[in-house]
Amino acid sequence: MTKHLLIVDGMALLFRSFFASAAMNQFIRLEDGTPTNGVQGFARHVLTAQHLMQPTHIAVCWDMGMHTFRNDLFDGYKANRPAPPEEMVPQFDLAKEVSAMLGWTNFGITGIEADDLIGSMVKKWQHDAQMTVISGDKDLLQILNPSTTIAFTKKGYTEYDVYTLERFQKEYGIEPEQFAHVKAFMGDTSDGYPGVKGIGPKTALKLIQDFNSVEGVLEALPTLKAGQRIKIGENEDMLKLSYQLAQIHCEAPIEKQLDELIVPADYTQHLEQLHERGFRLIVKHAKSLGL
Repeated sequence: MTKHLLIVDGMALLFRSFFASAAMNQFIRLEDGTPTNGVQGFARHVLTAQHLMQPTHIAVCWDMGMHTFRNDLFDGYKANRPAPPEEMVPQFDLAKEVSAMLGWTNFGITGIEADDLIGSMVKKWQHDAQMTVISGDKDLLQILNPSTTIAFTKKGYTEYDVYTLERFQKEYGIEPEQFAHVKAFMGDTSDGYPGVKGIGPKTALKLIQDFNSVEGVLEALPTLKAGQRIKIGENEDMLKLSYQLAQIHCEAPIEKQLDELIVPADYTQHLEQLHERGFRLIVKHAKSLGL
């Protein structure tokens, strides 16, 4: 039987679930008052994905704190992100706890982002399993390969914008690993690095289609239009730094073996434990899916 590993960007689903329900003041508190809206939404999302995608293995990747090696490269990295709402703070640890209670394997390394863990898994197991990554982060397009599909969250728990290697090549006209070079030019406002001011997504993509890489564009600088030449020339250091920030690093140590991530064959005990802790929405949802 072909192995199918579902890799979940835990933080992306946790934030998404939190803000979707917090907007309506639905914090779904436990008896002690702890808010659980993000946690319960995250778990229900992954359970639904499991039902839809039928993976044989599951891994959940987490950011561990705000500071990573990218902050050491650039002080402004993610500096514009607001602090999480107070109702969300206790849910970071709780989400990992609930994930483990459901029998899923959590991954998180201080100083390394979830994206880098996901990229490292994809690199490590690309010849051992088919992989589906669930996230909302377009940066992950750069890790696509023949055995990996990326499902970007779209609507609710069931709708995804799914990218395969073939779709990416057809739409972008470049290879996935070149996507970080595109991001280097266009920058990323949510991550707080500017790229080259005045160069947007279309121009950035065209430059990489024509010259393959940041270095290729810099070598071809004298041949570019005057406007582009000036913008890139004035921002060359930030361009090179932006490339370092945009690139997913796929060398993080993944200590587990693939077969340690097998999906639970039976959720009965897991659900009993969750019910005792007061996570009744998760239990109800799992049972509705026949798990």
